[in-house]
Amino acid sequence: MQKNPKVILMMETSRTYGRSILRGIAKYSHVHGPWIFYRNAPFYWETGGIKVSLDRLLKFDADGMILREQRKRKQTEEILAMGLPTVVSPYTEPFPGLPNILTDDAAIGRMAAEYFMHRGFKQFAYCGFGQMYYWSRQRGTSFCKSVAEAGFETHYYERAKQKAPHSWEKEQPILVDWLKSLPKPVGLMACNDDRSQYVFDACRIAGLDVPEQVAILGLGNDDLICNLTAPPLSSIALSGEKAGYEAAAMLHKLMAGKEITDQTIVVRPTYVMSRQSTDILAIEDRDVTAALRFIHRRASKECIQVDDVLQAVALSRRGLYNQFTRVLGRSVHEEIKRVRVEELARMLVCTNLSISQIASTLGCSDAKNLARYFKKAEGMSPREYRKCHCIK
Repeated sequence: MQKNPKVILMMETSRTYGRSILRGIAKYSHVHGPWIFYRNAPFYWETGGIKVSLDRLLKFDADGMILREQRKRKQTEEILAMGLPTVVSPYTEPFPGLPNILTDDAAIGRMAAEYFMHRGFKQFAYCGFGQMYYWSRQRGTSFCKSVAEAGFETHYYERAKQKAPHSWEKEQPILVDWLKSLPKPVGLMACNDDRSQYVFDACRIAGLDVPEQVAILGLGNDDLICNLTAPPLSSIALSGEKAGYEAAAMLHKLMAGKEITDQTIVVRPTYVMSRQSTDILAIEDRDVTAALRFIHRRASKECIQVDDVLQAVALSRRGLYNQFTRVLGRSVHEEIKRVRVEELARMLVCTNLSISQIASTLGCSDAKNLARYFKKAEGMSPREYRKCHCIK
C-alpha cells in the first residue's frame, strides 16, 4: 500500500492571502493525494516556544513542508534546518536556494497606477510598510515607475522608509500630517489591505473625506478587512489559490526527489475589486465625468455604443469625441472596450462560466469578437488568462 505523504502546513489563516494559499493546497491534495497534514495548534492551546514547536514537528515524521516565514526570521531558519523538502512563503525577504511563493509586485504596482489613471487622477501617493519588507518596497517602486511613465509624480510616505518597526500609536500623527500635506484629490495606493485601513483611520483623524479627497486602494481583497471601514475599501485581488495549488505540486516533486528548475511560484494580481473608497472620478470636465460614469455603470452589463453615451451628455458627437480624448487621452469607444475587458477578466477569475456564457452576460452576441479585443488588451486569450490565474 502506497504511503500517504505527511506534510507540515505552517501558513497563517487570519488573512485571505494565507487562507487562499491553503485552499489551493487542499485542492491539490484532493486530486493527487490524499495527504496527511500537520498544523500548529490554535493559539488558545499553544504553550512553550520555538523548541517545543520543533519537537512537535520532528515527532510528526513529515515528508515535506509549506512554510510561511515566522515572526522572527531566525525561527524560520531553525525550522528549515530540519532539512525537509520545503516551499516557503517569505515575509521579509525571499529565501535563497529554496522554492519561494512570491507576489508579482511589478504587475501589482502597475495595475494600481493604471486603475487611478483610468479614473482621471493626476496626483498620486504610495503608503507602504518601509524598507523591512521587500514586497512593500517593490510594489511602491512599480507604482511610482508607472506613474512617472505617464508624466506624473508620486508622493511617497517617507516615514515608511525606516527599517525598524514602530508602533501605530507613534506613527499615526506622522501619517496624519503627511496625508494633510498631499495635493487633493489624490489616488493613494497602500501596500496591502491592513495598510489601507491604517490610511483610512488617519484620514478620518485628519478630517479628510474618502474618496472625495483621498481615494484609497489596497492589495489582497480581504473582504473582512475591506468592509470594516465606512466607506468600504477597494482592493486588488490575487491568484492565491492557484499559487497554493502550484506550491503543492512543486512540493510533491521535491518529496519524490525530482529536480526543480524554476523555483518561484508567482501570485498574480487578477482584478481590482472596486468599492466606495475609490468611487470617484478625478475629472473637472462635467460632460466627460457624466460620460465616464455612464460607461462604467452600463458597459459591464450590456453592449452599449457611442450613441448610448451621447444620450447621457449634452454634447454633439464631435464635441464628446474631442473632450473625451483631450481629458483622458483615449476615445469613447476605447473606454467602452476597456471596461468590458476589465469585467471579462474579473468574471474569468471569479466564475466558472464559459466564454460564450460570459459574453452573453455582458450583452455581447459575438463571443469571438469579445475574445479578440480581450487578447489585444491583455496579451493572451480569455482561455489562457483563466489558465494563468485559476486552478485547471
